[in-house]
Amino acid sequence: MKSLARFCVRHRWWVLGAWIVVFILINGISHAEGSAYSNAFSLPGTNSTEAQSLLQSGFAQQSGDTDQIVFHSTSGSVASHETAIQTALAKVAKLPEVGSVSSPFCTGVFTASETLPGGTCLGTAQVSKDGTIAYAVVHFTQNANVLTNSQVQAVVTTASKIQSSSLSVQFGGNAIGNLDSKTGSPYEFVGIIATAIVLALAFGSFFAMLLPLGVALFALGIALAGGILLSHILAIANFAPILGSLIGLGVGIDYALFIVTRSRQELKRGANVEDSVAAALNTSGRAVLFAGSTVCIALLGMLILGLSFLNGVAIAASLAVLVTMLASMTLLPALLAFQKSHVLSRRERRTLAAEGPGPVVVSGPWQRWAHFVSRHPKTLTVAAIAVIVLIIVPFFSLQLGSSDQGSDPAGSTTRQAYDLLAQGFGPGFNGPLTVVGAIKNPADKTAMEHLDATLKHEPGIAAVQPLVTNPAGTVGIITVIPTTSPQDAKTVALISTIRDKYIPAAAATSHTKIYVGGITAIFVDFASVLTSKLPLFVGVIVLLGCLLLMIAFRSVVVPLVAAVMNLLAVGASFGLVVAVFQWGWGTSLLGAGTGPVESFLPIIMIAILFGLSMDYQVFLVSRMHEEWLNTGDNEEAIIRGQANTGRVITAAALVMICVFLSFAVGGERIIAEFGIGLGGAVLIDAFIIRTVLVPSLMHFIGKRNWWMPRWLDRLVPRVAVEATE
Repeated sequence: MKSLARFCVRHRWWVLGAWIVVFILINGISHAEGSAYSNAFSLPGTNSTEAQSLLQSGFAQQSGDTDQIVFHSTSGSVASHETAIQTALAKVAKLPEVGSVSSPFCTGVFTASETLPGGTCLGTAQVSKDGTIAYAVVHFTQNANVLTNSQVQAVVTTASKIQSSSLSVQFGGNAIGNLDSKTGSPYEFVGIIATAIVLALAFGSFFAMLLPLGVALFALGIALAGGILLSHILAIANFAPILGSLIGLGVGIDYALFIVTRSRQELKRGANVEDSVAAALNTSGRAVLFAGSTVCIALLGMLILGLSFLNGVAIAASLAVLVTMLASMTLLPALLAFQKSHVLSRRERRTLAAEGPGPVVVSGPWQRWAHFVSRHPKTLTVAAIAVIVLIIVPFFSLQLGSSDQGSDPAGSTTRQAYDLLAQGFGPGFNGPLTVVGAIKNPADKTAMEHLDATLKHEPGIAAVQPLVTNPAGTVGIITVIPTTSPQDAKTVALISTIRDKYIPAAAATSHTKIYVGGITAIFVDFASVLTSKLPLFVGVIVLLGCLLLMIAFRSVVVPLVAAVMNLLAVGASFGLVVAVFQWGWGTSLLGAGTGPVESFLPIIMIAILFGLSMDYQVFLVSRMHEEWLNTGDNEEAIIRGQANTGRVITAAALVMICVFLSFAVGGERIIAEFGIGLGGAVLIDAFIIRTVLVPSLMHFIGKRNWWMPRWLDRLVPRVAVEATE
């Protein structure tokens, strides 16, 4: 590490130039190629996937995304606007990737080759009872994640032309919803400003403040451009760039902060610029390398789940961490060489010039707090655990699923369409279930007709449309409207009841394959698949984390304590997410509605939190381990380690909290969930777990902290995380 640092210092112009060339090259190529992000995911073998396959084989023109155009007449009935609506729908049907359009008027079923039909009559299924709300169904030929924004926007633009003071036109559905998805948070710059203030207060130097912030932003620019290029190779979700920004900014600033802090300490001790950078990279740099590697390992642990949707997110987020880590190890030393002693404040430079170098003695609040913890380990342990358990309580009412467009901002077109459909046709109308069956003989069709008749009289079902078959008569569809909304737990239960009770009874004689599909069923299956894989995922990353810490600190106890602490941090973060996004505590401030937590959120958040928690554990315990090797005194090692790292860890945590919470406000609901969960977890982790609970437990455990069986010590390879100086 020293050799790398000295190379970067001595060849700082070449290092800086190389990074600038990489930045320009990657951003230039990505700008030319454009992005290909998509929320594509596959759930092979699930009930909803089988239903989708049958739909594609039997109804090719209607197997894509199904969206709605909702008409609301504010004066009189929609019948008075029939001619304008029919004309607009005929134009929509001719647009690219639109397979067909079902009009609210009984003569208005259009395909791309048809023109406006004659005749006038109101349909009963697509017009509300009071006649003021009606909807048309747009059947795209592709799923929402395949359609481009321009193809979907053409539908909105064409249909919106008939909007007037007496006729409101709103749009709902997944494809339409993708148009309104945020690409970032409008308050992101506030988080960066708050971060700059925290760094300025921590360092007392404007130039020192610029280094972590500048390196993180520069590295993030490269990582995001690299993610754009990767989106042409991998299926990367639309929210991955925002998530990468959130993680990359947080860890990038933190990693640079730790290295700059150690370099400043070495300058105060009298080292020259090159030696100070070399010492910083050989100590804190090693910890950064180890911590960054653990974050990447935790994120890439999602690959073992075998879900393409998560693979792209894992790789894109890991790329952001990797680039920021490499920038901290190479670009930052070069910039430190340019800044020389200006990373110290003016007062520090004057003191150094007047009094000369001396040892950096930790005193003040953190020294006093470290001694206080050492005197009251049992009391503080109980108090910290009590606080964390209280925050975890909401976690036990966690409901996984997918928040529908009823959780969108109140003024959005998707939310208005959702509310109008619920008002005119009932809450379950926004999440219809598609029961799809294969028809190979008359007995199969009879079974489907029997199922249709049975479902009409069952509880939890508001309406059942008659069986529809494709022209070849090989696939049948029954559309079921629940009485409850798509994100209601009762709708989830209804899907299970249809699959486990009604379908087996109806198909008992014919043995035809009948499945329940539709977007609501897809998300139910998605949640079920992810939940079933969660124990394996948690077990793998906990095991890997323990092995890495065992190698780093030659201890069995330290990894076990870290694993328990990480699980507590995860539980507390989910408790906060449930309280805010399910219970509605403060959602009005975030611009998000209430609903279930996204199905994929636990796995991604667990991966990120285990990595971030490991960061703080490494920086805290590595300093304690260094002092333990120097003194052999457990109590003194813990006190010195905590006193030396307390300020920088809390400053780093404040940086992350500012970044995470800035993404939580005014952005996409998914990113708001990540922002609240991660920001709250870092707050709990840094200010309760690493500041109170971990030191208290280590004082209580005593010298057994550093115990390791001799046979195991011989087997485990030796790797120094933070070399003693």
